[in-house]
Amino acid sequence: MSMPVPLFAAVGTIHGCPINVIRRRNAYFKVSSSMDHHNLSKVKSNSLRVLEWDKLCHSVASFARTSLGRQATKAQLWSLDQTFQESLRLLQETNAAILMHNHDSFNLDLTSVDLALVESAIKHARRDLPLDANEAMALLSLLQFVEALQLSLKAAIKQDSDWYKQFMPLSEMITQLVVNRSIIKLIQQVIDEDGSVKDSASSALKKARDQVRTLERKLHQLMDKLIRNETKEAALMVASSVGGRWCISSGTDQPTGFKGLLLSSGSGSIIEPLAAVPLNDELQQARALVAKAEADVLLMVTEKIQMDLDDIEKSLRTAIQLDMIYARATYSLSYGGTYPNIFLPEDIDGPLMAEPYRSKDKTSQASNPKKEWIFYLPKAYHPLLLQQHREKLSTARKNVRSAAAEIRRRKMQAENMAVKGEAEIDLSSLQKQVRALEEAPPVPVDFFISQKTRVLVITGPNTGGKTICLKTIGLAAMMAKSGLHVLSSESAKVPWFDCVFADIGDEQSLSQSLSTFSGHLKQISEIQSQSTRRSLVLLDEVGAGTNPLEGAALGMSLLESFARSGALLTIATTHHGELKTLKYSNDAFENACMEFDEENFKPTYKILWGVPGRSNAINIAERLGVPSSIVDNARELYGAASAEIDEVIMDMETYKQKFQELIKESRHYLTMSRGLHEKLLVSRRKLQDLGTQQRYKKMRELSEAAAVARSTLHKKVRQLRTSTMKQSQLSKASKRKLANNYKHATAVENELQGTNMSSSSIQVIKQPQSEKITELPRVGDTVHVSSLDKRATVLKVDTSKEEIVVQAGIMKLKLKATDVQR
Repeated sequence: MSMPVPLFAAVGTIHGCPINVIRRRNAYFKVSSSMDHHNLSKVKSNSLRVLEWDKLCHSVASFARTSLGRQATKAQLWSLDQTFQESLRLLQETNAAILMHNHDSFNLDLTSVDLALVESAIKHARRDLPLDANEAMALLSLLQFVEALQLSLKAAIKQDSDWYKQFMPLSEMITQLVVNRSIIKLIQQVIDEDGSVKDSASSALKKARDQVRTLERKLHQLMDKLIRNETKEAALMVASSVGGRWCISSGTDQPTGFKGLLLSSGSGSIIEPLAAVPLNDELQQARALVAKAEADVLLMVTEKIQMDLDDIEKSLRTAIQLDMIYARATYSLSYGGTYPNIFLPEDIDGPLMAEPYRSKDKTSQASNPKKEWIFYLPKAYHPLLLQQHREKLSTARKNVRSAAAEIRRRKMQAENMAVKGEAEIDLSSLQKQVRALEEAPPVPVDFFISQKTRVLVITGPNTGGKTICLKTIGLAAMMAKSGLHVLSSESAKVPWFDCVFADIGDEQSLSQSLSTFSGHLKQISEIQSQSTRRSLVLLDEVGAGTNPLEGAALGMSLLESFARSGALLTIATTHHGELKTLKYSNDAFENACMEFDEENFKPTYKILWGVPGRSNAINIAERLGVPSSIVDNARELYGAASAEIDEVIMDMETYKQKFQELIKESRHYLTMSRGLHEKLLVSRRKLQDLGTQQRYKKMRELSEAAAVARSTLHKKVRQLRTSTMKQSQLSKASKRKLANNYKHATAVENELQGTNMSSSSIQVIKQPQSEKITELPRVGDTVHVSSLDKRATVLKVDTSKEEIVVQAGIMKLKLKATDVQR
């Protein structure tokens, strides 16, 4: 056999995933189960660790349905070495998988496919070794999975050809796979669903198995006969198979009435009767024939698979990739993620620049609709906190259900009241825990960072949520780069960062004799040297751990250095008040603080943008009952100037809160006005419909009135036709009456025309004879209709019947030639 075509350098070379593959014959596709920390520098590895990126990788990977998929997902996410174009493609893949999931006709769940067995089958085929039945069934499941995906895609495209473009790039991946139907049919013909080779797979196999069944039946009959003949010990004897040979096991070591080979003794004995030895030998030979026949069948299957091995390998790689995509998509669906708009920082004014955020509630940008953000994450959640809260809530609800079931069980057993009361109290306590968790979900935070900002300084009290904010924004940036949806509301806008650096927590190093302060400085120094104009830097409590004045000065210098020539964006938390003043001397800085509820003495975990934080220690001490003399002395030592600054900051916070309340109120009124506007549109449509109905009704009434008038006129005309009175004897009164009838009919016809109602022509009217004319008029002649006292134009002449058709106004009349005068 020729050497196999090398696979990807790794499964994850589909976007740089560092999964090791041994490129040698008969050994490949070995997925690394451990994350390759050696490929990352120490500072990058430390940054990922303090941001708890490994926990998020594990959480996302748990949504994969195969072991290979989980390992590949972890490795791909941990690598974080995607280019911008690869990140875009990963996001497109995730989005396409979500669209497929919502389409309902696609199934990307690979739970039913054992990809590890498929991998083993390919390795055996490469070595010219026969597959076992379970490997063949796993391969069948993979091919059927691919075939079902292709059929679903074709059906969707047939329904709407635009689906192919919407499902890209997954539609391209799926259509490029090749499935050989003959392999599927062959495996189905020879392998049973339970993983055994069918009797019908070959005549030799059927014959050998029939022989095995015959011999086993004979052996059973022999063993039953021997046991029945043992009158004393028959109850303690049983036939069993030992090493593939049928024997009789006895519970005692007493001699038996039949001769045999003693295989074991002690607490009991196992004897192979001499009469069974020839049959057992034949049975062993027959089973060997069965094994050989099965191996021949499986070798035939293997040879068939070897002809399409490259296509099967490609299907396996694609299946692993689809499982990785499925994990990202289902994670997003489970936690409510949204597609992030990523862009390159240098293209911020170019074609890749994302549009300013516009939510469904467009009032959110009403104050400054043209403002562009470099980082926009409205209502962003920390993914691990959200996961932790959901797990706690799920566990609490499960405990409530278990307690309720236990109470029902105890009631059914009618236990004493004390036990019941204790169970009820426990259930009440568990229900309170559930309500407490439901009423205290994780608080989302808003990140609005403008383009001109290079350094953001966040201040606030301890346990106020500053560190969580740093981790949230760092994880969001890495999630977007890795093809994951970010956990925020719609239209999140995130720059593509080449790397995220973080210095968070206590980095004390005993092995290097470094203090906490020294550990932080060493980490920040390495971050400074490795960060680029595309990097994100997160610094927690910058300048802490040393003399406050020196720490503040060092912190200011570090942040100014990052603003001049450091990362694209630096976000730092601090307690040093001096760092808040940098914004007022450098436009590259921006301030934000964590809101604190002074009435309840607890943080709200919300960010106030553009407002520097202020110290609350003295005010909190006063409210907690610290003697007023101590508080007053502290205020005096703190200084009047600092107090005035804090007062200004407090006024700014109050103004900010009132401004937010006004914005919220305006949004509420805008929502109400939109509702009223929609109601007005509905009312207008109803009025229009009512007007149309009224017009139709009026037109019907006019039509009915015209029909009545026509009927009356026709009746009068018929009466005139049957009258024996001659035209000369008609009185002037009769002529006037007939003329009035004609005028009435004409008016009705005109009214019908005004309402767009077509009226049928007046039927033929025969008039009483007047003075006969000796000669028929010609077409176009003008004649006088005596009965109507009107002029008319001749339209048609019928010489055989001496009849003419004339036009009098809008009326067409068919008359005898004698009924008109020239």
